[in-house]
Amino acid sequence: MSGRELKIAVDAMGGDDAPQSVVEGALMACREYGLSVVLVGQEDAIQKQLSEHEYDEALVEVRHAPEVIGMEEDPGRAFRRKRQSSIMGALELVKYREAQAVVSAGNTGASLAGATFILRPLKGIDRPALAAILPTMVGHSTILDVGANVDCRPTQLQQFGIMGSVYAKYIFDKPSPTVGLLSIGEEDSKGNETTKVAFQLLKNSSINFIGNIEGREVYRGYADVIVCDGFAGNIAIKISESVAELFEWAMESAFNGSWYRRLGFSMWKPELKRIGSIMDYTEYGGAPLLGVNGTCIVAHGRSSPKAIKSAVHLAQQFVVNKIDERIQEDLEFNTEIQVIGKRRGRIWRNIKESIPFGQGQDAHGKK
Repeated sequence: MSGRELKIAVDAMGGDDAPQSVVEGALMACREYGLSVVLVGQEDAIQKQLSEHEYDEALVEVRHAPEVIGMEEDPGRAFRRKRQSSIMGALELVKYREAQAVVSAGNTGASLAGATFILRPLKGIDRPALAAILPTMVGHSTILDVGANVDCRPTQLQQFGIMGSVYAKYIFDKPSPTVGLLSIGEEDSKGNETTKVAFQLLKNSSINFIGNIEGREVYRGYADVIVCDGFAGNIAIKISESVAELFEWAMESAFNGSWYRRLGFSMWKPELKRIGSIMDYTEYGGAPLLGVNGTCIVAHGRSSPKAIKSAVHLAQQFVVNKIDERIQEDLEFNTEIQVIGKRRGRIWRNIKESIPFGQGQDAHGKK
């Protein structure tokens, strides 16, 4: 699919600095990646921002959506009452195949609710999951879920592992990504009842499952994909954001004051920028909602134009690499594995139950 054929719907009104940053970032993506975008939102506000930039009009389309869902609004109520909002309009474009993906930096809850109810989950997916990127000592890891599902069943955690594995394999070029289950200990006996059962399901799947990993191992890069429920995942990424802020504050404090400290800062500045880029969320753009019929990228509410550009590029990669189709294929394959395993168990039980007394066992089942 060429850039002009590939069309990304962008929620132009979503984010703390919308529509300025969103429009600018979308135009940057058009120039750099040669793709087309549909800017959805209040037309007058979008056209005003477009007038301040030079761009290829053949690659940019505007769709009017009169309503805006605010960042602080209740997602469920907004979803029901604001059917003509910019995020709903962008999702409708994907639903009716007028666009191949949607990007929004707006109200996360509304984006998740809208994608789930408008695009619908893929066959075999109980609940879509939000995936995020964490920097590690050896690169980065994908962690999911990070907020879409606070409480999860073991089968859902298994689905997260399969979806995360596909994401890491085709987007980050890892032929056999390692998948770990976030828990309180490495042993398979550690964790709550949900993680214990999920451990066995992941172990019996086709993915490269390496077992439990503890919180202290996350930033060491022990696993390419980290599976957890949305409660633990959301806490993990927000702690990560605070650590990045702490690092920045510590560096400023360390080099602030005397002239020789400022001199030291000027010498270290290039290296500090490199370290900062590792922890910069704008490098990754946004978090994909895995498991829905159509690509949906949820960007950070504070997204800069660079972050929007990265989010649109990530959406492009998802479409080009057919991530939805590959997730569906892996889900069906692993469903077959589980069914065959259950059938074998049933067949063996039936054989044992059909053996007459005296032929291998007594009336008490003893040999």
